[in-house]
Amino acid sequence: MKRSIEASLIEDYNHPVRDVLWGHVYMTDKIARLTESAPFMRLNRIMQLGPVYLVYPGATHTRASHSIGVYHIGRRLLQNLAEKGACEWLTHEGVKSFLAACLLHDLGHFPYTHSLKELSLTSHEALTGLIILTEPMKSLVGATGANPFLTAAIVDKESKAEGVELHFYRKLLSGALDPDKLDYLNRDARYCGVPYGAQDVDFILSRLHPDKERGADIDSRLIPNVESILFSKYLMYRTVYWHRQVRAATAMVKKALITSLESGNLSNEALYNLDDTSLFSLLMNNYRHTDLQNNESGAIFNGSLIDAIRENKIFTVIAEIPSEKLNISDQELAIICEISRRARLEDQFASELRKTGLEITGEDIIIDIPEPISFETGLYVLDEGCNFSSSSSAFKSEMVDSLIHTLYTIRVFINQKYKENMKTFPQVYDIMSRIINANKI
Repeated sequence: MKRSIEASLIEDYNHPVRDVLWGHVYMTDKIARLTESAPFMRLNRIMQLGPVYLVYPGATHTRASHSIGVYHIGRRLLQNLAEKGACEWLTHEGVKSFLAACLLHDLGHFPYTHSLKELSLTSHEALTGLIILTEPMKSLVGATGANPFLTAAIVDKESKAEGVELHFYRKLLSGALDPDKLDYLNRDARYCGVPYGAQDVDFILSRLHPDKERGADIDSRLIPNVESILFSKYLMYRTVYWHRQVRAATAMVKKALITSLESGNLSNEALYNLDDTSLFSLLMNNYRHTDLQNNESGAIFNGSLIDAIRENKIFTVIAEIPSEKLNISDQELAIICEISRRARLEDQFASELRKTGLEITGEDIIIDIPEPISFETGLYVLDEGCNFSSSSSAFKSEMVDSLIHTLYTIRVFINQKYKENMKTFPQVYDIMSRIINANKI
């Protein structure tokens, strides 16, 4: 059995794909055909970091290159775990299914990074599962030796499929040391030109130990590496993913989408299977072809927002308020975070500003409240006999929670044409506090 599983990961991998980060990534010819399919080719038209290129011009890498990197690390990870005993519960079909899942895990991802994440849409994992089970992907995946249903279930945790091997693969693909994170931290740091994300992948993979229930365990020698990943993720969010200009551009797209959806000019279904270009085209076509007599304000507004992003006329920040300064609980913060409330808050903010003599509407204001994130620490430290949060690591649960909390900054963005009018930051803060506290119950 061990020889059969190792052969599944070694034999016939003679199709090289050149990657900037990992050098030659080897696939079988049939796995390589997955990258030539129309659903995968769409990932070449989706930038991994969306508007981050506005701040870091080198950040133009794609979801496709990231997916190839995840496949590469996933294969190396499984090779190491198979040599250490995972062969006992692995099958040839399961191995191929896991590799296909690594390569295809982002097939259903939305364009423009996470602009659509808070909308009431089917999750990108569930969309990925549907794409894998639809032709031509279903047959292409099957031809690699994988089971399309198992491949889809590995990615889509909402699937009701069960099984020991499936559970193991899900734990590997999504966790504290998963191939996705090991690739995107390294890749995003490389293309942005920042030092924070670089990880010692070779050492990490060499020190993992397979566990049927938990996926992969670590020993205490890997604790510094896990700490590095946690702090790197924090720094990447603070300096790259949630940079104020990136948040502003993302919020502008989100505002245009929400306005179009609430006005009935767009349906949820129209937002599936798009890439970066077609998303912008959809919003601009909606602007150009809408009957302006029936929907003048919304159409013009959405068109101007998209034009502004294209011309890098991003809304400017006029206030940054750490969430703890608002004196509200996490539960109350979650209530005001609801995207459906955002437009009302912005209209109220504009109304308060008009009292100071500034002629402005809610369309020229964006209140940006970060979406929930998590820093996975669910690892078991074998030689210390405890979970990572209880180990000798300095990164206790309280510290990890503190890092996450530090990232939660509420920002107010405003149309650049009003920038010179907004000089009194304490006044903006007072207005923001009144509005949020009035809406928190």
